[in-house]
Amino acid sequence: MAAVGSDDYALTRVPRSERYGFVSVLLQWVGNSGSLSQFVLGATIGLSLGFWQAAAAFTLGAVLLEIVIFFVGFAGQREGLSMVMLTRFTGFGRNGSALVSLIIATSLIGWFGVQNGIFGNSMNALIGGPVWLWCIVSGVVLTLLVMYGFKGMLWISRIAVPLFFGLIAYTIITTLSQHSLTELIALPPLENDLTVASAATIIAGGFMTGAIIAPDMTRFNNKGWHVAVQSGTSLVISEYLVGLTGVLLGHLVGTADVTSIVLGTSGAVGLIIVVLATMKINDNNLYSGSLGIVSFVETVFGKRIHRGAVTVAFGLLGTVLSAIGFLEHFKDFLSLLGVAIPPIGGIIVAEYYLVRRQTKTLDATREDETLPQTVAGWVPGTLAVWLLAFGTGWVTQHFAVGIPVINSLLTAMILYLLASKAGLIRSAGEVGLRPEDPATAERAHDGPSPVGNQEMQDD
Repeated sequence: MAAVGSDDYALTRVPRSERYGFVSVLLQWVGNSGSLSQFVLGATIGLSLGFWQAAAAFTLGAVLLEIVIFFVGFAGQREGLSMVMLTRFTGFGRNGSALVSLIIATSLIGWFGVQNGIFGNSMNALIGGPVWLWCIVSGVVLTLLVMYGFKGMLWISRIAVPLFFGLIAYTIITTLSQHSLTELIALPPLENDLTVASAATIIAGGFMTGAIIAPDMTRFNNKGWHVAVQSGTSLVISEYLVGLTGVLLGHLVGTADVTSIVLGTSGAVGLIIVVLATMKINDNNLYSGSLGIVSFVETVFGKRIHRGAVTVAFGLLGTVLSAIGFLEHFKDFLSLLGVAIPPIGGIIVAEYYLVRRQTKTLDATREDETLPQTVAGWVPGTLAVWLLAFGTGWVTQHFAVGIPVINSLLTAMILYLLASKAGLIRSAGEVGLRPEDPATAERAHDGPSPVGNQEMQDD
C-alpha cells in the first residue's frame, strides 16, 4: 500500500522527541468522556437505582477501570509502544501477538462500523435523510482524520471537547436548575432491575476494551504520572459529571431516552456538537484497529504496510458495511471477541510488573529508543492461560456471575503467575523481531530467565 497519512510509529517506539504535552493527550482522554451514550447509561442506571446507589456504582466501575488503565497504560508510556507491540514482549511472543492483533483489529474495526451505523440511524431519526448517506459522511470524515494518526485525532478533540462540555453545562443550567436538586436526588428509582454490583458491571464492562488498549494513547505521554492524572480526570468527568447528570435527567423524565432533552435545549447547535463528540469517540476504534492490522500483517506475512493506508482501506470498508447495515448481524460475534480482550491486560500486567521473563529484554534498549533484535516465538503456556481466562469471562457473562471482564482479567493474571512459578511459561524458541530480518532463524531457547520484580518508575 502507498504511504498516505501518518504511520504513527505503528511498529516502533515513539521517540521522546515526538511525544506530546500533558494538555494534548488529556484532550484525547477527555474526548472519550463526552457522548450522549454516557447520558443514556446514567439515565438507565438512574431508573433502577437511587442517586447515591448510582454514585456508588459509578465509583466502583471507575476505580476498576482506573486500576487497569494505569498499569497497562503506564507500561505503554514507559516503553513508547502500542498495545499490540507491547504484547510481543509481555508473555505472548511475536507469533502469539499476531493472534492478539487480529482479535483486537477485528473487534475494533467491526465496532467502528457498528457505531457508524448507529450514528447514521440517530441522524436519520433526528433530522431525516437516508441512513446510508449519514454513515458515509461520518465514516469518510473519520477515516481522513485517523489517517493522520494522533495528530489528526487531536484536531477533532480540540474542537469537540470544549463544545460538548459547554453543552452539558448549558443543559444543566436550563433543565436541572428549574427543579430542586435535593428533590431530584431523593427521588426513588422507578424500577428495581439493577443492583449496585450489576450496574458497576455495565459501567466497567462498557469501557474495559478501551482500558486495555490504553497504551495506544499513553505511548505519546512524556511522563508516567500523566497517565494516572489524565485517565483519572477522564473517568471523573465521564462517570460523575456526565453519568450522574444522566441519572438526574432519568429521575426527572422517568425514561432513559434523555437525548431529546439535551438536544431540545440547544437546537441545531447542540446537534452539531453531539455529532462531533460521537465522531471523536469512534475514531479510537479505527485508530487502534489499524495498529492491530499493521502488526498482524507484518508478523504473519512479513510485509510492513503503512498504517495510514490501512486506515483508509478499512475505514472505507467499515463505512460501506455500516451503510448497508451488514455489521448489525455480527454484534454477537463482536461482543464475544470483546470478552477475549480483558485477559490480555491481565497477562500484560503479570508479565511486565511481576514475572519479567520476556519483558527484561526491553530494558536494555529503552534508553536508545530501539527494540530487541529477537523475541520469543510461540509461548504455548500464555495462549493456554489466555484461553482459560477467556472461557471464565464467557461463562460468568452467560450466567451473570460477578463482573465478567474483571473475572477474566484476574483469572488471566493469577493463572499466568502460577504457570510462571511452575515453569510452564516457556518460549518454543526465539525469532527475529521482524520476519524479514536475517535474524529470523530460530535458535534454541536457553530456558526461562529467573523470575524477578522491578518497581515501576517514571523515566
